[in-house]
Amino acid sequence: MLNAVEVNNLTKRFKGRTAVDSLNFSIKKGEFFALLGQNGAGKTTTIRLLCCLLTPTSGDAVLLGDSIIENPTAVKQKLNVSPQETAVAPNLSVKENLELIAAIYGSNKQEAEVKANKMLTALGLSERARDKAKTLSGGMQRRLSIAMALISDPQIIFLDEPTIGLDVRARRELWKLIRELKGKITIILTTHYLEEAEALADKIGIMHYGKIRMLGSLDQIKEATGQKTLEDAFFMLTEKEVE
Repeated sequence: MLNAVEVNNLTKRFKGRTAVDSLNFSIKKGEFFALLGQNGAGKTTTIRLLCCLLTPTSGDAVLLGDSIIENPTAVKQKLNVSPQETAVAPNLSVKENLELIAAIYGSNKQEAEVKANKMLTALGLSERARDKAKTLSGGMQRRLSIAMALISDPQIIFLDEPTIGLDVRARRELWKLIRELKGKITIILTTHYLEEAEALADKIGIMHYGKIRMLGSLDQIKEATGQKTLEDAFFMLTEKEVE
C-alpha cells in the first residue's frame, strides 16, 4: 500500500521555541491516523505545516507525491481540513455554506447544488438545510464543518480536535460519522481525548513537547510500553520531559 503522507525531519520553531521537533512518520493511503497529545504538544502546528498553512523551519513532508516545500499548490489540491475552530458562515444556511465551498473549489452553480445535496444526505443534515448555521447545535456545526471539508472530494482530510467542547452524545454521534469515512479517504485526526484515538484510529502517534514519543497501532503501543491501556501508555510516555 502506498503512503499518503511521508514526514521527514519536519521542524518548526517560533522565536526560540521549538513547537515541532524533527518529526518522522508515514501514513498509508486510506489509513486513519490519530495524533494524540496534551494541549500545547504541537499537534495543531503539525497539521498547519502539512496543510501548507505554515512553512517549516527545516525538514519536509510529501503528500501523495508532492512536497509541501516544492509544490504546496499541488498539495493543497489534494486535501481539506476541518479546523479546531468551527469555520462556518453563521448567517448563511447550512446548504448555502456547502454551496459556497463547492463554488470556491471550482464548481458551477448546478454542480455546487448537487454536491451540497450529496453532503447534506451523507452527514445527516438534510432536515436543517435551510436553517442558518448559527442556529445549529455544537455537534451539528461540527458535522457541517466536516461536510464543508469533504465537499471538495479531498484524498486526505485533516480533523483538528473535531469533538472538542461537545457533550458525550454529540461526540459519539460524530464518531459514528467519522468511522463511516474509514478506508474511503486518508484521515488525520488530532485529539487529546484518549478514548477517541482508541476507538477510531488504525495508527496512533503520541506527541509530547513537539516530538513523537511513540508510533503504532493500539496493540503495538500497549505491547511496547508494557501497559494494559492506552491511557496508561500515554501517561507513561508523557510524564517526563523530552530529552
